[in-house]
Amino acid sequence: MARFFGVRVDVFSIGFGPRLFGWKRGATDYRVSALPFGGYVRMAGQDLSEVDSNDVAPTGAPDELMSKPRWQRALISFAGPAVNLIFPILLLAALFVPVGLPYSSFYDLPAQVVALPAEKAGQVSPLQVGDKLLSINGVQNPTWEQAQKAIKQAAPGDKLKLEVENAGTKRSVELTLTTGMTLERILGYPPLPPVLDEVAPGTPAERAGLKEGDVIRAVDGQRIEYWGQFRERVSGSNGKAVKLDVERKGQLIHADVTPQQGIAESGETTYQVGVAVLDPTSYRRVSFSDGVRDAFVMTGERIQETIGVVGKLFSGRVSVRQLQGAVGISRAAGEAVRKGPLAVISLMVLISVNLGILNLLPIPILDGGNILLLTLEGIRRRDFSLAFKERFVQVGFVFLLVLFAYAMYNDVVRMLPTHS
Repeated sequence: MARFFGVRVDVFSIGFGPRLFGWKRGATDYRVSALPFGGYVRMAGQDLSEVDSNDVAPTGAPDELMSKPRWQRALISFAGPAVNLIFPILLLAALFVPVGLPYSSFYDLPAQVVALPAEKAGQVSPLQVGDKLLSINGVQNPTWEQAQKAIKQAAPGDKLKLEVENAGTKRSVELTLTTGMTLERILGYPPLPPVLDEVAPGTPAERAGLKEGDVIRAVDGQRIEYWGQFRERVSGSNGKAVKLDVERKGQLIHADVTPQQGIAESGETTYQVGVAVLDPTSYRRVSFSDGVRDAFVMTGERIQETIGVVGKLFSGRVSVRQLQGAVGISRAAGEAVRKGPLAVISLMVLISVNLGILNLLPIPILDGGNILLLTLEGIRRRDFSLAFKERFVQVGFVFLLVLFAYAMYNDVVRMLPTHS
């Protein structure tokens, strides 16, 4: 973006700190630096208050950054976070087009009610355990995927026409969809056994001794057959300790675990213990256009989820104790590498989206803070003093240092066996 507006770029660095090696092409020194925590672009004539500026004050030359209009400088600041938000689209498209679109393998199974959630006011399913779907809105013998598609295509107020069979008896069911009615509320829990695929470090599950491969057999004496049942028991615990019967390598063991508040995939705050279910993945071949479209959609969903979580952090609805630093991210990366390419790509998408959103926040020292400063200067029609800009950046720098230190503290505390 700087080159597009005619700004001379002096340094393009991967990493910070001392230069290790690189090459010079034109006016730009392309380098790899010693500290691999991101990177920076140093442009000619940057404001001296910026942390990645040189110690040479702007001279007023036409190819310097400070010589350009504020709107161009704002677009240059926006370009970095924009790439963070565009990169996941390219990454996911590179997976979806040649390999296929990943999805849970159970979606290929015939739709059948195996277990229903607890009844809630206004959300009682007309189906019964054991019902097998013969048709849904005219689709014969639907799979779980076809059933979900039919429900998503229907708007609140539309009628869902079902034909089901149970113990040889057929019956017709007509259901009026309401806002928030999901596949799970209608057909019940998907047929996923309660097998643990991951136990996150520093969580109640790890402290209770749960391990990958464990099978949850009962919660507080109530039998568990499917993952949704276990998740419902935990989320409805209100933070009270629950007793688990767990099968591990053919032996039954017992564990007490106290759920804590966390963020569900939907972005809602709920009680969790820090485990993930073993969910086998299948791939469906898609066209180039469909692969790119799905990459756009999935990236958009991640952006919405991230913005929602950031909003809850600032409003206090989500605890800052859930922030993770370099240690937590490195452990997550190691776990992703162990699981395979899909997990690695998913983590890369998550990190890239988080970086994009974080850098757009109106916090001094970040790109969003620089855009805010340029906007305020545009309203004033004159620049702030260098002293004010230096204080502005210093405040942001201290804030980020404190945030970084707190996230690192959370990482270390989670690793301690006595953490509670």
